[in-house]
Amino acid sequence: MIFLFFYDSFKEINGGFMAELKDTIIICEPPQKIYGWFINNFAKDYKKWHKEHISAEWKKGKNFAIGSILVAEEYLGGDMEKLRFKTTKNIPNRLIEYKVLFPESIICQGGSFEFEPHQKGSRFTAMLKFRFGSVSAKIMSKKAEAIKKHMKEEGENLKKILEN
Repeated sequence: MIFLFFYDSFKEINGGFMAELKDTIIICEPPQKIYGWFINNFAKDYKKWHKEHISAEWKKGKNFAIGSILVAEEYLGGDMEKLRFKTTKNIPNRLIEYKVLFPESIICQGGSFEFEPHQKGSRFTAMLKFRFGSVSAKIMSKKAEAIKKHMKEEGENLKKILEN
């Protein structure tokens, strides 16, 4: 299956598939500064973060507090997507985890932003988890490359925003 090449990890379970997409970049700033951008600027500067981002708005709670719900609109692979996320874990200056809400949750379980100290500042990792059957795997193979490219560009853009 060709789509396997776009995922960073992949395994077959219960007749379906689980896959992860990850992007990691070194940012020459401490984890506190990167985490602070997510907490204080994520929704406000969402459009600045990536040219394909349209909007982000907290619908319940705010700033990645556990249980907060964010609605974001962006283009992925040329298609406009409206995504809803619920924060499930927030360890200050270390980790933000979220689940994707229905209907996107059928394929994308959720993801995370991880902030790790590094000798040059921080290692920032964005990760998404997918699950699908053989039919949805064929559909996702077309999106996987676009999502991976989008994640890489987000990392590069975040580096530019925070280091300038």
